Amino acid sequence: MSQYMDIFLDESKEHLTILNENLLELEKNSGNTSSLNEIFRAAHTLKGMASTMGFEDVADLTHHMENVLSALKEGILDVDSQVVDVLFQCFDRMQCMIDKLESMGNSNLDNTDLINMLEDIQSGNYHRQSTDYGAAVEDKYEQVEEKQLMGFDFNSFDVAVIKEAISAGNNIYYARISVDQDCMMKAVRAFMVFKNIEEDGEIIKSNPHVQDLDEGKFDSEFELLFISNLAFDEIDKRINNISEITVSMTKFDESMLNLPEQDNKSKKIEKNPEVNAEAEADIRQTPKGRKTVRVDIDRLDMLMNLVGELVMHKGCLEQIGATNKIPQLNETIEQMDRISADLQSVVMIVRMVPIEQVFNRFPRMVRDLAKELNKEIDFIMEGKETELDRTVIDEIGDPLVHLLRNALDHGIELPEERIAAGKPGQGTLILSAKHEGNNVYIDVQDDGQGIDSDLVLAKAIEKGIVSQSEAQQLTDSEIHRFIFTPGFSTSQQVTDISGRGVGLDVVKTKIESINGEISIETKPGQGTKFRIKLPLTLAIIQALMVSVKDEIYAIPLSSVNETSLINQSDIKVIQNQEVIILRGDVLPLFRLKDILSVPGEDIPGSQLYVVVVRKGEHQIGLVVDTLIGQQEIVIKSLGRTLSNIPGIAGAIVAGDGNVRLIIDIATLF
Repeated sequence: MSQYMDIFLDESKEHLTILNENLLELEKNSGNTSSLNEIFRAAHTLKGMASTMGFEDVADLTHHMENVLSALKEGILDVDSQVVDVLFQCFDRMQCMIDKLESMGNSNLDNTDLINMLEDIQSGNYHRQSTDYGAAVEDKYEQVEEKQLMGFDFNSFDVAVIKEAISAGNNIYYARISVDQDCMMKAVRAFMVFKNIEEDGEIIKSNPHVQDLDEGKFDSEFELLFISNLAFDEIDKRINNISEITVSMTKFDESMLNLPEQDNKSKKIEKNPEVNAEAEADIRQTPKGRKTVRVDIDRLDMLMNLVGELVMHKGCLEQIGATNKIPQLNETIEQMDRISADLQSVVMIVRMVPIEQVFNRFPRMVRDLAKELNKEIDFIMEGKETELDRTVIDEIGDPLVHLLRNALDHGIELPEERIAAGKPGQGTLILSAKHEGNNVYIDVQDDGQGIDSDLVLAKAIEKGIVSQSEAQQLTDSEIHRFIFTPGFSTSQQVTDISGRGVGLDVVKTKIESINGEISIETKPGQGTKFRIKLPLTLAIIQALMVSVKDEIYAIPLSSVNETSLINQSDIKVIQNQEVIILRGDVLPLFRLKDILSVPGEDIPGSQLYVVVVRKGEHQIGLVVDTLIGQQEIVIKSLGRTLSNIPGIAGAIVAGDGNVRLIIDIATLF
């Protein structure tokens, strides 16, 4: 089974996400049958997957969860805080087991404690309906598993679909398809079978799963259950006309379901319009709707590197064409430029993933932390569909955890404090994302007490971060940025959540390491908003190429505000610092040749080029010799030996084959 482990792990994580999301919804609205149905379906699928893979501890825990979930669906148990808490503990345990399977190849956890809790929930409530409920549930599932027909495991939704199709006068057929042993393209044969059936029908079930059939992951046989308006002979002939396969078909009727309490169960289903709607949706989710495929992330990285090499060599050709003035070459380069730009765009899109992958883990965290802090929180997420490069997505999770925990612990007050301040007892925490130009903005906003500037300033003076005299000149915005100082905390006591002075400095460092920025907006008594600005991608960026003496450098365009040509006479000196007046503001000047200790002779001249760069709210002017122009660059790492050099973000291989360094504005400041 080792060849299926990656698929099992990926799909298990997806099902656990579904379980957590829908249980949160069910906790808010106990009458939400749609969420309950999703939980049951995900748990049932997870049990089947684990059992198939031989992970019996996962399957056993999920089996006992199903018993409780079934009782909730039947109305025998109520959705209360006790049930929800125990189910969340089960989800956490399953996450631990999946993580252990991923890292060690086995789970081997004793789940007796949770299984006992699940059984206690059942035994504590069964007397309201039936003294034998617990045993009845066990018997029901054992019977279903023993009487699996033709490899299919029919659940209540399948029953609803089949009965509805039959009542509408449609034909339902079961087909066992055998592919010749010497067939070289099994997946193609399976696709052709699907295509022929779906011309006049819909496939309800397949064994193995559709994805496995698409990828050729089956031996020599697969089974299908499908609805069709065609007569038996006609559909049988159509499928048998496909080469290298043999088909055994039979007409299917509901007596073949052979499920316990089938009639009672189907009556309940027919009375529930939500379940019927879901069953109809299941019919529509046929294999022809699948347009996605899992790709190993290393392959995407490899593809990006190859595109980067192509962009680099395109630059080489452009330089050769410009130097030698070859018209035919220039025409080819123009075509290559268009194709490489399209290819680069496609690769970038493929690497983009919804930020939902990060956001989805936070509702559960906020819920648990709010309970621990005895706070009432309305957690709102917006813009989950916003897409970011995978490399950025991988890095942004931890900073957001710190910001959310900070908002819950420091920002939002206890219910009684909020009510005393004239606010509703329930606090609001908003996590949102949106695109603007070539950047993504992520906001973490609360309606809490805001940041106390006086308290922050007093703490900064106490820690020696700023002197008493300097403190009097600071604006509120400058004071607020002290909270990003390492070891800074205004918390009066150390808890498991905060107070150790570790958190926001880590957030700032992490965000800046991926060329991002973080800012704060706060109003006392009204709340605080942390805004994170991130680049869409870290792999290929636009840069301004500049020369300093004999060297050429790349400055990321996202950090450049403007460029200017000044005279030597425009430069003033204030407290040994060169400055110029730019539209009424004092702009500090720094000569890039001095910062980077560039060797070589100075280029004489009365005029200087200034590149105005920014970091957050601050900006400086970098004096360079020449502005070469804007260029698309592929960032290359300098390797472990030359990593973490302040002012240097990496390098590029230029069109002439030389290595050019990329200036890191964040660490240069």
